[in-house]
Amino acid sequence: MIKKLMKSIREYKLPSILAPISVTLEVVLEVIIPMLMGKLIDDGINNGNMKNILLIGGALTVLCVFSLLFGALSGNFAAKASAGFAANLRKDMYYKVQEYSFSNIDKFSTASIVTRLTTDVTNVQNAYQMIIRVAVRSPIMLIFSLFMAFGINSELSLIFLMCAPVLGIGLYIIMTKAHPIFERVFKTYDKLNSVVQENLYGIRVVKSFVREEHEEHKFNKVSESIYKDFSKAEKILAFNAPLMQSCIYVCMLLLSWFGAKIIISTAGTPSPMTTGQLISLISYTMQILMSLMMFSMVLVMITISRASAERIVEILDEESDLHNPTEPVFSVENGDVRFENVNFSYAGDENKLCLYDVNLDIKSGETVGIIGGTGASKTSLVQLIPRLYDTTTGKVMVGDRDVREYDIEVLRNEVAVVLQKNVLFSGTIKENLRWGNENATDEELVRVCKLAQADEFIRSFPDGYDTYIEQGGTNVSGGQKQRLCIARALLKKPKILILDDSTSAVDTKTDALIRKAFKEEIPDTTKFIIAQRISSVEDADKIIVLEGGKISGMGTHEELLQSNDIYKEVYYSQQKGGMTNE
Repeated sequence: MIKKLMKSIREYKLPSILAPISVTLEVVLEVIIPMLMGKLIDDGINNGNMKNILLIGGALTVLCVFSLLFGALSGNFAAKASAGFAANLRKDMYYKVQEYSFSNIDKFSTASIVTRLTTDVTNVQNAYQMIIRVAVRSPIMLIFSLFMAFGINSELSLIFLMCAPVLGIGLYIIMTKAHPIFERVFKTYDKLNSVVQENLYGIRVVKSFVREEHEEHKFNKVSESIYKDFSKAEKILAFNAPLMQSCIYVCMLLLSWFGAKIIISTAGTPSPMTTGQLISLISYTMQILMSLMMFSMVLVMITISRASAERIVEILDEESDLHNPTEPVFSVENGDVRFENVNFSYAGDENKLCLYDVNLDIKSGETVGIIGGTGASKTSLVQLIPRLYDTTTGKVMVGDRDVREYDIEVLRNEVAVVLQKNVLFSGTIKENLRWGNENATDEELVRVCKLAQADEFIRSFPDGYDTYIEQGGTNVSGGQKQRLCIARALLKKPKILILDDSTSAVDTKTDALIRKAFKEEIPDTTKFIIAQRISSVEDADKIIVLEGGKISGMGTHEELLQSNDIYKEVYYSQQKGGMTNE
C-alpha cells in the first residue's frame, strides 16, 4: 500500500527530503540549548561571571535563531511536499477512473469516488506532512535528548524508561480500538455524499412531491451515524492526552524529588550534581516526553488516515477489465454489425445472463429499430457494439471484425451513442456540441443541429449558439436536451449511430423530421433506434422485438404485425391510445 502511494510523490521528492533534513538540524540545535542553559546557570549566574553570561547568552541567542529558521524551513518544505503529493494523488486517481470500463465504475458509487478524491486524500495529505516532519523530529529528539540526559546523570535518566512501556501499551490499545471505527466512518461518509448528491440532483422532484421532510430524515439518519462513530473514536483517542500528561507530571515530580536529594547529598564531593545540571535534565525530560507526545499524535493521524489510504489504493489498484489487444486494428471499414451467439451478464456469470443467444446480421446503412418492455435488455444489447462491456460468451462483429480486435478509442470514435440518460456539461452550446468533434467549424455545428431539429430553438435564444448551458442542462427542456445530444453524436460522423430512447421527450412530428433527415443526409450510417413508440421505428429496415433478454421477433413493421404477438399488442395499444387522445 505504501509503495503504491509513494509513486504519487514524483516531482516533490526534493522538498520531501529537505523537510526531514531541516527538522534534524532544528532538533540538534534544540538539544544543545538545555546544556548551554545549565552552563549559564552554573558558570555564569551562580558565580556572578558577567563574561560567561554574555558569552553563553549570545551562543543561546544564535542557536535559537537558527533553530527557528530550520523549523520554518522544515514547515515550508513539508507543506509543499504534502500539498504536491495530494495533488498528484488526486490526479492519479482521477486519471485511473477515466480508464475504467462501465463494469469497473459499477463497483464504486459516484459518492464513494468523490469522498476518496476529497476527504480521504486530505487525511492522507495531513498524515504525510506529519510523517516527514513530526515523525522524523520525535524519534531524533528522543534519542539525542536521552543521550544528553544519560550524560548528565544516568541514574535519574532511568526514570524516563519507566514511562516507555506504559506509553507503548497505552498507544497500542488506543490505535487498535480506534482504527476499525474510522474504517466504518469513511464508508458512512460515502452514504452521506450519496444522499446529498441524490437530493441535489432530484431537488425538483423532491419539491414537487413535498418530500423535504423525508429527505431531511434520510440525511439526519446518516449524519447521526457519522456523529456517533466519530464521537466513539474520538473518545478513545482522547485517552492519549491524559496518558501523556500523566507520564510527564510523574517524571517531573520524580526528577525534582530525587534530583534535589542528589544535589544535597553530593554537595562538597569531587563531582557534585549542580542546579544547572538538574535544570538541563528537566529540560531534556520535557523534550523527551514532548517528543513522545508528538509521536503519539502522528500515530493517531496515521490511524485515521490508514483507512483513507486503503480506500485510495483500492481505486489505484482497480484494473479495467477492457484492454486493447497487443496488435489493435486502427480503422473500421464499414458499419456492418453482427452478433454471433451472444450471451451477456453484468456479473460475468453465465448463470445470471441478461441477454440470451443473440444472433443478428445488420448491413451498413440499415436502420434498425429495437422495441421491448422495461428490463428487456435493449440498452445492454447496444452497449456491446462500442464495447462499453464485453460479451460473456459469443462475439460482436463491427466491420467484419470482432470488436475486441479494435483499438478501443478508434472503435468508439466510429460508434456514436446517445445514451438513455442525456448529459450536457456546463458551458456554451458550441462547447457542448464540440464534444463530438473539437475542431468542428460553425457551419458543421449548424448542419448537425438542423439534422437533429435543434437549429430552430437554438436560434430563438438571445445568444444563439453561445447560449450558456447550466450544469446538467437544467436551463433547457428534456426535448431540447435530447436534440442537442443527437447533434453532438452526429458531429462525430460515425459509421454507426445508436439512439437509446433518445427521442422520447420530443413530439411525434419532430421525431419524424429527425428520422427523415437521417434517411436523407446520412444514408451510409448504420442506425440503431431504441424506442417505446412504434411510430419511431415503423419505417426501419429491421425491427427487433426483445423480451426477457431474448429476441422474440425480427422483421419489418408489416411482417411483425403478422407474425409477432408482442409487437402487435404494443402497436394496437398505442393506436388505441392515440385515438383516445384525439
